[in-house]
Amino acid sequence: MDLIQKNIHMDRIKCKASTQVTIEDDINITDAKPDVYQLVTEQGSVDIEEVRAVEDHVHVKGILKFQVLYLSDEEVHHPACMEGELPFEEQVFMDGVGANDSVTVKTALEDLSVGMINSRKLSVQALLDLQLCVEVLQDMQTAVGLDGEEAVEMQKKTMQALNLCISKKDIFRVREEVELPNGMPNIFSLLWQSCQLKDVSFRIMDEKLSLQGEISLFFVYEGEGEDRAVMWYETSIPVSGTVECQGMREGMLEDIRCSIGHKELEVKADSDGEERKISLELVLDLDMKLYEEEQVEMIADLYGVTKEIEAVKQTGQCKRLLGKNTGKLKAAGHFKVAPGLPKMHQLCGSFGEMQMGSVETCPEGLKISGAVLVRTVYTTADADVPIYCLKGTLPFSYVLEIAGADADCIYEVEPALDELTVSMLDSDETDVKAVLSFKGLVCTVHEEPVITDVKVANLDPEKLAALPGIVAYIVKSGDSLWNIGKKYYVPIARMKEMNDLTSDEIKPGDKLLVVKGF
Repeated sequence: MDLIQKNIHMDRIKCKASTQVTIEDDINITDAKPDVYQLVTEQGSVDIEEVRAVEDHVHVKGILKFQVLYLSDEEVHHPACMEGELPFEEQVFMDGVGANDSVTVKTALEDLSVGMINSRKLSVQALLDLQLCVEVLQDMQTAVGLDGEEAVEMQKKTMQALNLCISKKDIFRVREEVELPNGMPNIFSLLWQSCQLKDVSFRIMDEKLSLQGEISLFFVYEGEGEDRAVMWYETSIPVSGTVECQGMREGMLEDIRCSIGHKELEVKADSDGEERKISLELVLDLDMKLYEEEQVEMIADLYGVTKEIEAVKQTGQCKRLLGKNTGKLKAAGHFKVAPGLPKMHQLCGSFGEMQMGSVETCPEGLKISGAVLVRTVYTTADADVPIYCLKGTLPFSYVLEIAGADADCIYEVEPALDELTVSMLDSDETDVKAVLSFKGLVCTVHEEPVITDVKVANLDPEKLAALPGIVAYIVKSGDSLWNIGKKYYVPIARMKEMNDLTSDEIKPGDKLLVVKGF
């Protein structure tokens, strides 16, 4: 006799760890770049180059890439840009990790500050947050039927499970060209750029994933001409397309992370040979998990009628969906220019970065807190400092409603900055409005006894002989047709037929006639 089994796939966290890495170094201005008169702003990103696991430790190697926009120490303080890289290595303790484990590392640049030591040297300080995780796939085999000729009574139950159908990484390529509007000078050199992904949404289709979103592009450049005018341009580029994904089906539950990986901006000539185009190439990294909710009718227990049949059980684990929700939060604030810094004449462009603080469960769901770091580049009326940057943080706190979330649940939260609007109230103050979005998926891990094998043996003749051929049974509290039939090796259908029962329901005090034999 063989079990007919169904596999339920589950992803679970084997182990995880987190650490913060401090990077500090002094950087010399390259010979091709002018001296520094005044720093304007900076930005950075982190690339992980190598992740190597050993017993209980993970070696992480990466690079901090940074850009610094500054004013040159020349007769006219033109903007200039300095780019650099700082390598880092970190040994992270991770209890339970093994040499063969695949470790995922998520990075967040918590803080980046650049100071001026002298006109040819800068100090760079950064704080990186590293989140390390090992996920493994686990199968739970559930018995759903039997293959054999023996007479067997089966008791079934329905189990709800979240089945992991697809777990994969992929990329989506974006190639776009942006041409400057008429009236703007040609590009002599590109000084600064910010490229952010906004308002991304996914649609699950048969065998493919549909993606839609928007790229917010802002850049500062030097225009052609003797005065080398500082110019800027801000635009939004719609993005849409599909990614082939074998096995994907409409109706699946998605948990998809999308982030900008490789990025290239290049100045190109237009049809007239003038440098008026920006070619943008992006690689969007997709980390995809697709689930299906399943109602599995499994064997809860069984017994033999003509044979001694014993169910071998063990505890299995499966994921259950507690809830999935999306929410939006409007955040607003006012940022003022600090005393002594250049006043605003005209805003050029604004860009923001979401910095997650904490995610905690609460009676209503998930309480999410953090801040949006906002940078606004602006021109001034000060000839010595013609361009500057106003920085500020916009704190947020939001409750994503998912009923039943508690300290033992498993959750994933994906935050995004969908909209950012900065307007100038006067030369000292800006009004900042942002729309933040949050996607949350909350699951629980459920333990369920499952049958993994059956043992079949001949009935013990002495035990069988000791059973009465016919019994007038009075139902007691806690009795069921199942446990009565199991005790006397009698099929349920036979007991119902002998006692004119139309359902399996019996109550204490009922009298049943139980006749041995199939």
